[in-house]
Amino acid sequence: MFDSVLVANRGEIAVRVVRALRRLGIRSVAVYSDPDADARHVREADAAVRIGPASARESYLSIERIVDAAVSSGAQAVHPGYGFLAENAEFARACEKAGLVFIGPSPDAIEAMGDKIRAKLTVRAAGVPVVPGRTEPGMSDDALVDAAAEIGFPVLLKPSAGGGGKGMRLVHEESALRDAIESARREARGSFGDDTLLIERFVTNPRHVEIQVLADAHGGAVHLGERECSLQRRHQKIIEEAPSPLLDPETRAAMGRAAVDAAKSVGYLGAGTVEFIVDGASGDYFFMEMNTRLQVEHPVTELVTGVDLVEWQLRVACGEPLDFTEVPLAGHAVEARIYAEDPARGFLPTGGEVLALHEPDDVRVDSALQVGLRVGSDYDPMLAKVIAHGRTREEALRKLHAALGRTVLLGVTTNIPFLRALLSDVDVRAGRLDTGLVERKLDELVTHDVPDEVLAAAALERQLALAGRGTDPWDLTGGWRIGEHAWTTWRVDVAGRDTTEVRVRGDEVAVGQAEPVRLRAVVRDGELVVGTRRYAMARAGRVLWLGAEGRSWALTETEPLAAAGAGKAGAAGPVTSPMPGTVLVVRAAVGDEVVANQALFVVEAMKMEHTVVAPVDGVLAEVNVQAGQQVALDQTLAVVVPHQE
Repeated sequence: MFDSVLVANRGEIAVRVVRALRRLGIRSVAVYSDPDADARHVREADAAVRIGPASARESYLSIERIVDAAVSSGAQAVHPGYGFLAENAEFARACEKAGLVFIGPSPDAIEAMGDKIRAKLTVRAAGVPVVPGRTEPGMSDDALVDAAAEIGFPVLLKPSAGGGGKGMRLVHEESALRDAIESARREARGSFGDDTLLIERFVTNPRHVEIQVLADAHGGAVHLGERECSLQRRHQKIIEEAPSPLLDPETRAAMGRAAVDAAKSVGYLGAGTVEFIVDGASGDYFFMEMNTRLQVEHPVTELVTGVDLVEWQLRVACGEPLDFTEVPLAGHAVEARIYAEDPARGFLPTGGEVLALHEPDDVRVDSALQVGLRVGSDYDPMLAKVIAHGRTREEALRKLHAALGRTVLLGVTTNIPFLRALLSDVDVRAGRLDTGLVERKLDELVTHDVPDEVLAAAALERQLALAGRGTDPWDLTGGWRIGEHAWTTWRVDVAGRDTTEVRVRGDEVAVGQAEPVRLRAVVRDGELVVGTRRYAMARAGRVLWLGAEGRSWALTETEPLAAAGAGKAGAAGPVTSPMPGTVLVVRAAVGDEVVANQALFVVEAMKMEHTVVAPVDGVLAEVNVQAGQQVALDQTLAVVVPHQE
């Protein structure tokens, strides 16, 4: 076994690999960019090496810097995690050239399966069924348009060089195809350095089922059952489970054999995943791709098989043979991915500083979170994974839902409430899954309301804070009088809701025009207790964060309503950035005539593009940004003056 291994990644996967190395008595070496200097994976590793600035291209994607870090730190091997360079054949070759063991398959296997076009041709020759489509290398835009006409709409555009939903576009009609090709190429080029696309028939009622495989250097290969990954947004998984509620034992065995055949067709070594698209109506399955690395969702397989996949990656890389030929499945496991994103705004990335944190201790949590962590737009927005295991699927779902409700994360807007709603959905509970479920039910799954009791809690917290500081009663905004309390009025703002006035007098609270109710509030052990409800609490300047039952709210003390300048805002249509990120494309100039929903800008954050459109018909009075510029959430990019009626 190795004495020292460098982990060429960051975030929760780096923490997970570091812990596996510690358990096996192997020295771990972390790498970090400047923003990650105090990150959790750096703190938990035995040693750490700086590899560059925030830009991934100059740090986590720099082959030269990571190889130099491994050599200089005395590491014998490199574990790539997933993402970044995990499926980069050039990186694997550079490791071998430097005398380092790359903990993964051979460069040739990475190339064979990393190029989706070549992969389909390879596995088809091995007898594995593939999705109908066109997979010729180097297809031009015109060739893709012609292929779509042959296949028939809807079609799916996919980058040949990578996965994870990056650069993937579902196109329903010919009029939208060329714009989709342009956008897919640009995103693929930015994510993988290669804008080659392939095109496939879009399988209706599709389910995403993948098979975990392990292969050694002695000809041994085995599958470890399947994972159901159909619950997705933007073609990226958010909840995964093992086993799939769809497969019967016969289908599981057949898909397992096909997965092993696919791995053997390229002489695979180590842990890998063969992904299939399954027609939910007919049960027919087709090879989609093989991920030549560990998967984000690997914990659910570990919990139902008892096999530590990272440990076996290490053992196989050391030349050990697999000591099992089949693996029984025990119980059921479900994983939820926690992202820094806002489902109510189309899952756009968010950011901020983690002010308060509590992770449940009765389920598995793979996490990079810590208080003080600054979540920016440089890297993928996934923060942690919560994984529950039960004797039955129903028990696992129930345990995961409860664990997410006990999770506290203040300072960053996340998808935790959405995940709990999704886990409670009647079709999810029944196992009636497909990759379009989230999109169809999004409005039902997203919570827009801010309960009045949360607004009341914010006002009571301010009242308690003033009283605790011994504030001069003459400074209280509601005044006071001898013998009785007077009303104090607070103005509280929550994103997505108009500013609300909350009046407080002693233990009486009135939100807006509602009748006063009596609520006793106390601060105890860092929590705000209002009536019978306990809120996790954290403050950043004028913003108070409250959290309860998996939800969180950022409440801001605002100036009087008259100072908001609503008249000016109503006179024009501001065009704002939907997320913090970088402006990639500017299609606007001052004086341009525009129509509502006309594309004006493309903003990119965390490898995701978003097109910003004109809100109304009119003339561009202002254009405040240029390509390459960093922008903040809700920053005004331009102003459209509507045409006069």
